[in-house]
Amino acid sequence: MLTKRIIPCLDIKDGRTVKGVNFVDLRDAGDPVELAQRYADEGADELVFLDISATEQKRKTLAKLVYHVAEAINIPFTVGGGISSVEDVDILLKNGADKVSINSSAVKRPELINELVAKFGSQCIVVAIDAKQIDGVWKVHLVGGKVATDIDFFEWAKEVEARGAGEILFTSMNHDGTKNGFANEALAKLSSLVNIPIIASGGAGNISHFADTFKKGKADAALAASVFHFSEIEIAHLKQELKKEGIPMRT
Repeated sequence: MLTKRIIPCLDIKDGRTVKGVNFVDLRDAGDPVELAQRYADEGADELVFLDISATEQKRKTLAKLVYHVAEAINIPFTVGGGISSVEDVDILLKNGADKVSINSSAVKRPELINELVAKFGSQCIVVAIDAKQIDGVWKVHLVGGKVATDIDFFEWAKEVEARGAGEILFTSMNHDGTKNGFANEALAKLSSLVNIPIIASGGAGNISHFADTFKKGKADAALAASVFHFSEIEIAHLKQELKKEGIPMRT
């Protein structure tokens, strides 16, 4: 069985790490370079860096900050926010990113996935999907969750895989920042529909939530922010506890 991954997420706004609840009420969580270095030292398997205001403000991800983060760590590093072209990805990879995450731009122009995969390979391309369950139906949302669409989450996920994406990062807007656990029912359904790795995001509050998303949600990786940023859960301890639960973890 493949080992499961623990991935801290740095949501970046104006060069600082921030964290909110249900995508709003953001508060400062520290310097992204310092946090990235700390997580690498603590045993994180990967790191995700999302410039959450890049798409909204129609500007490019802060390539210079990406460079400094990449310089400080020795683990795989995914960067997202405001990416809409082959050129954007090329700049980020040259500045130290290992993978890129696209979201709104892929929904608006799905061919972008094919273009990026053709140029850089599936292993480089993560498609992030922000979805919200409304009246029992999961719908895709754009621009940091601010714009609702009529697109069915599961149908979009299947198309993303068909277009060659190497991984899906699914954030449940209903669960984001609540610390009540991941959207395991939706994750398990997603896992039954696609064959590429799934990163679960939104809802981590304690160690059992991570265990549940691997066991019940069938997730390949679990992403969290505030529980790591504010030292509520220590990554090395989390991985030790998950191993005790029989969940294969990287040392």
